[in-house]
Amino acid sequence: MASKSKRKVDYFHDPDVGAYTYGLGHPMKPHRIQVAHELVTAYDMLPKMQVLKAKRASAVEMTRFHTDEYVHFLHRVTPETAEELTYGGTRFLVGEDNPAFEGLSEFCSISAGGSIGAAQRIAAGSSDIAINWAGGLHHAKKREASGFCYINDIVLAILELLRIYPRVLYIDIDCHHGDGVEEAFYTTNRVMTCSFHKFGEYFPGTGTQEDRGRGKGKGYAVNIPLKDGITDESYQSVFEPVVSKILEVYKPSAVILQCGADSLSGDKLGCFNLTMYGHSHCVQFLRQQNVPLILLGGGGYTVKNVGRVWAFETACALGIEDEIDTNLPWNPYFEWFGPRTGSLDKVRITALEQLRELIPAPSVQMHDAPREPLGKHLGFTYGKDDGKSRDELDSRLAQHARYIYTLQEHTAEAPSSEDSADESSGSEADDAWHQRRASSRRRVNRPTTKKRMSLLTGEYFEVDAENGFYSHCNGLPDYGLGAPPQKHAKRRFFQGNANWEEDVESGIAARMVNGDFARQREVLGDLVERSGRVDFSRFGEEDDGDVLMR
Repeated sequence: MASKSKRKVDYFHDPDVGAYTYGLGHPMKPHRIQVAHELVTAYDMLPKMQVLKAKRASAVEMTRFHTDEYVHFLHRVTPETAEELTYGGTRFLVGEDNPAFEGLSEFCSISAGGSIGAAQRIAAGSSDIAINWAGGLHHAKKREASGFCYINDIVLAILELLRIYPRVLYIDIDCHHGDGVEEAFYTTNRVMTCSFHKFGEYFPGTGTQEDRGRGKGKGYAVNIPLKDGITDESYQSVFEPVVSKILEVYKPSAVILQCGADSLSGDKLGCFNLTMYGHSHCVQFLRQQNVPLILLGGGGYTVKNVGRVWAFETACALGIEDEIDTNLPWNPYFEWFGPRTGSLDKVRITALEQLRELIPAPSVQMHDAPREPLGKHLGFTYGKDDGKSRDELDSRLAQHARYIYTLQEHTAEAPSSEDSADESSGSEADDAWHQRRASSRRRVNRPTTKKRMSLLTGEYFEVDAENGFYSHCNGLPDYGLGAPPQKHAKRRFFQGNANWEEDVESGIAARMVNGDFARQREVLGDLVERSGRVDFSRFGEEDDGDVLMR
């Protein structure tokens, strides 16, 4: 098979690349390249390749794409002079993504030198596949840094290939759009760019399918915007047919594949759900095409995932991916690949310490309280007087409960014409009672807005308090359901003695004199006593028990 045929592979690596840092807390860590290299070494893959240390790119080589002013700035800037040389952060290094760290120019020369060297080896026919995991910085622009990228080594490598080859294909499988490379060759047909990336509210915010190039380059910029959480199978269902069609139509002389590892599942800045095998399938697919191929690094911000996938893709370039053991061999960074529970332990210990500050609740001996039917407790049962005296409070509570049940009944169903005359006095009392409730709601002084936090963006936004958490309270201060509790306010369950409102009492009295209401109350009490079972023998033909089904 072509995928297993022996291919000449060149591997570019500079041992100094892992010594640089973007700064404490920055997600981009050049150290990940050294981690991947140590894993490649541990799998004994170096003897199967030609290992090269590229000549570092000079300022003249960098100016083949970047402006002289920008390259000169990169060689002069230091953390101490960055504020002055960037004119307050408005030129060259815009924003916080691209800090001026110690050794910035040397780091850029290592990255660019490896990619230029790989292109020279491919153009000379000295190798079939060339690898530079320190390259792939696809966001850098002609005169400014962008997205953790300072020098666009990919553009410099493509320019080197164009000295020999008439057409070059660039494929980008980073989670972010390869905007810097697309922008550089947007008006030429000698370079076709194809980017598979997340599009939407996501950096850099470019890469729609309407962006197809301009002038002679019209149609030679291909963008495949994808959504969050795409899996291996879905990714392959798009990648293979699109790339196959490009190879068929464009017939490139050489291919550059940017293998950004931030499209892997679990990446700190990525949002795809690709596994190591799904990501490396792109390398395997292009290896089968027998076209000169350059593999470059790129994004990837979970160090152990980056090291694993680039080591495995090195094996794919050699055609030995089926021969290596998935159990990691020992290497100087072996512990990096293991699980880390330090943060979880800290959270657990803190939570337990906070709980120890609480005063334990006193133990209370439990006694089984005598139980009685709900209907009997609410006063709906009649005819079985237990002889116990009932105080005024119990009588009033039972009376109010029966009144509430009647209100619910009349809310669910409009009264018939036959009953309207009998219940006119009760309706007037109901209207007065509701008007009093509405008036009390209007007097409540509640906040008009509440702040909420979005789960997706983590940002706060305001919502109407009526639609918020306390909207169900309806602002009834007499029932303790008014405005939301204020900070430092004491919680009071009972505002005072029972206050029996005259309007409510008159409404209840009007209901009580209604014989139909008394009969319904008796039926409802019997229903509760029978645990919901209705004895229809008690009703005549004209009554069918509808009073219980309202």
